[in-house]
Amino acid sequence: MHPRVKASLLWGVVGLLSFLVLLQGYELFTEYRYSIGLKVGMALLVTVGASVSTYVADGVLD
Repeated sequence: MHPRVKASLLWGVVGLLSFLVLLQGYELFTEYRYSIGLKVGMALLVTVGASVSTYVADGVLD
């Protein structure tokens, strides 16, 4: 696997985990619960967004 692709996928995982931690903290703090479908959908969107933006930014900054 190309190092640029590998790095962008790993940053996508970092974005995913960060989003889930922040969401859980928000739910614990406010006692409001989101549906599992919304959580999964937003988590996928954040993962793809972080991966794509990292891939593009790496190409622009090099």
